[in-house]
Amino acid sequence: MSAATTVFVARLAGTAVFDPIGDQVGRVRDVVVLLRPKGAPRAVGLVVEVPGRRRVFLPLTRVTAIDAGQVISTGLVNMRRFEQRALESLAVSELLERRVEFVDGSGSGTVEDLAIERQRTGDWLVTKLYVRRSGAQKGTLRLRRRGDALVVDVDAVTGLAGASQAQGAAMLLAAYDELKPADLADVIHDLGETRRLEVAGALDNERLADVLEELPEDDQVAILSGLDTDRAADVLGAMQPDDAADLLHELPEAQAAQLLELMEPEARATCAGCSPTTRTRPVAS
Repeated sequence: MSAATTVFVARLAGTAVFDPIGDQVGRVRDVVVLLRPKGAPRAVGLVVEVPGRRRVFLPLTRVTAIDAGQVISTGLVNMRRFEQRALESLAVSELLERRVEFVDGSGSGTVEDLAIERQRTGDWLVTKLYVRRSGAQKGTLRLRRRGDALVVDVDAVTGLAGASQAQGAAMLLAAYDELKPADLADVIHDLGETRRLEVAGALDNERLADVLEELPEDDQVAILSGLDTDRAADVLGAMQPDDAADLLHELPEAQAAQLLELMEPEARATCAGCSPTTRTRPVAS
């Protein structure tokens, strides 16, 4: 492989993927990692978005180079839609902003990036973590330091494989900032229920409204029901009236009535057919 052997995954998101003759195949959206009970986590492939908004799996064994701003593949890409397996984690979507504890007892921190490194065997392992410390605690790790952030060996912390605590989503959204609402909806749809709600909660009202309009009804209901009631009403008010009306009709009648009551008068007035008492959908003119 002619590329650098160490890559930080947050910087890889959005990178163009090319075949050997220079034609663009798609763009990297995530890195698939196996968090193992023993040993360093193993990176096994890339989630690549190809034309048609399809997200497919590209094994790292089929990547011949990772250079600045580009990934070169062998050109052999399985076009079957990517489906995350039980033991797999998505580095950008799930591991960024995960809370970890330093094994030297010096406190905790939040993962801001992961470095994957190609081994002589050809395997890619997660070898380093870029961790921002919580509070002002100082540790004894003699590693590269910038402010309250450290680059540490992956075995210098515990908790990377755990997801029991609430997790932020600002870094994930920064990595996907250029995505259109429909593409971000695809990303959110593929997340687990808890992570989906965390990411949705981190979006501003306008952006979340745009994304909700692109999601399946089940996802819409789950996300809206997981928001604070006042905020859910604000998000509904930011949606297109017809989409808001359709979503209200998917909710239990009492919940729909409460949200309708909390919506701004102007938004409620433009939401044709929103009344939950009729349970009828708006009729196209």
